[in-house]
Amino acid sequence: MHPAFSVIFFTTASGAGYGMLAILAILAASGIVPLDRTFGMLGLGLAFVLVTAGLLSSMGHLGHPERAWRATTQWRSSWLSREGVLSIITFGPWALLTYFWILEGDLSGIGSLAAAASAVLAVVTIFCTAMIYRSLKTIHHWSNKWTTPVYIVLGLATGAVWVAALMSVTVGIDKKYLAFAVAAVLISWWVKRTYWNFVDTTSHPSTSKTATGLKGETVTMLEGPHTEENYLMQEMGFKVGRKHAKKLRSIVNMFGFLVPSLLLVIVYLVDGPMVSIVCFAAAVSMSIGVITERWLFFAEARHVVTLYYGAETA
Repeated sequence: MHPAFSVIFFTTASGAGYGMLAILAILAASGIVPLDRTFGMLGLGLAFVLVTAGLLSSMGHLGHPERAWRATTQWRSSWLSREGVLSIITFGPWALLTYFWILEGDLSGIGSLAAAASAVLAVVTIFCTAMIYRSLKTIHHWSNKWTTPVYIVLGLATGAVWVAALMSVTVGIDKKYLAFAVAAVLISWWVKRTYWNFVDTTSHPSTSKTATGLKGETVTMLEGPHTEENYLMQEMGFKVGRKHAKKLRSIVNMFGFLVPSLLLVIVYLVDGPMVSIVCFAAAVSMSIGVITERWLFFAEARHVVTLYYGAETA
C-alpha cells in the first residue's frame, strides 16, 4: 500500500499520546508517582498535543476533510467510526483527570474513576485504530492476529519512554518504573519481530488461481492489463525493494528498540543532568524507530487486487 504521511503521523502520534495517557493515569491513581502539578501539566499536556495533532492529521487523508464528522455516525459497522467516537468520549474523563490532578491535587473518589476510565478508553481507542486495518481481509499484512498487539504495545511502550523522559525533569525516575519502561520496549520488540516473522512466512489464501477461478491450471499472465501504472497499482500495489525493506527493518530494530533499551539501562549508571539527556534521547530514538516501523507497515502491505496484475501471492 502507498504510505500516506498523514496516516503514518496519525497512528504514531495518537498511539504515543494515548499510551502516555494510560500510563500517567495508572501511575497517578495508584500513587506510584506524586501528583506533582508540573509533571501532570507536561505529561497530560504532551499527550493531548500528540492525540489532537494525530486526529487532525488523519483528516488530511480525506477527500473532503469538512465531512469528517460524518465518520462518527457509522459506529455500528465501522472501526474507523468507533475509533472516532471513542477518541471524543475519552476527552471527558481525561479533562476530569486533569482537573483533579492539577487543580485539586487529589485523585480520590471521582478523580480515581476518571483516571481508570482514561486508561481503559485510551487503550481501547488504540485497539480500534488497529482494527481499522485488522478488519481489511483483502490485505494479509494487516488482517492477521498480530496487528492489534503491535499497535497496542508500541503505543504503550512509546508512551512509557516519553513519560520516563518527563519524569526525569520533574519528579525524578523511580528505578522500578525504569525497569517497567525497559520491559515495555523489549516486549514491543518481541511482538514486532513476531509480526514480521508471520508476514514473511505466510501469505493471503487467495492466489492467481483462485482469483481467476482456474484452480486446476497453471496461471500465467499473457499481457498486462495496462500499459502504464494506474491508481490501483500506485495505491494498492506499492512496492518497496527487498533490500530497502531489510535496511528499514534494521533501522526500526536499532532506533525503535535497541537504542532506547540501552539508553534506559544507562540511566541506572548516570546522575544529574545526564539522566534527563539520556531519557530524552531514548524517547526521540524510539519515536524515529516507530515512525519508520509504521511506514513499513503500510509500504509492505499488498492488496489482493495485485493478483490481477501479475503477483503470484498477496
